[in-house]
Amino acid sequence: MNLKEKIILFFATGAGLGNLPRVPGTFGTLAGIPFAIGFSYLNRGYAVFSIVTLIAFACWISDQAEIIINEKDPGRIVIDEIAGYAVAMSGIPISVYSLAAGFFIFRFFDILKPFPVRNFEKRFKGGAGVVLDDIVAGLLSFIVLRIIF
Repeated sequence: MNLKEKIILFFATGAGLGNLPRVPGTFGTLAGIPFAIGFSYLNRGYAVFSIVTLIAFACWISDQAEIIINEKDPGRIVIDEIAGYAVAMSGIPISVYSLAAGFFIFRFFDILKPFPVRNFEKRFKGGAGVVLDDIVAGLLSFIVLRIIF
């Protein structure tokens, strides 16, 4: 494996968290917490730009990682959970309670994949297929969190 592939897998696996033997998506979501906190300090325009950039980067990295790993949507790719959790927490006042609620609500939608989450997973191929279902899970989580907070 060359250096470029190692760098791609580093980002795709959330600095290696996706390589852990159990519940990589949960660890990937935990890796999203610093992003959510960091984005909360930005004004709305910069926060939206940053999240859209993260989503685009996650799609590209996931696409490249699928090629390297030679597997469709491997569980060790967790940058999609990082981006999805960032979407879930966007505009939500940050506290220990909101971070925890966001974590559990996002994991609920990401694991169960209710309509329309699963639809996005099936409709798109490559990196977009890996990431967009998590973005939709993040949007559903955001709606629930807005109601709560």
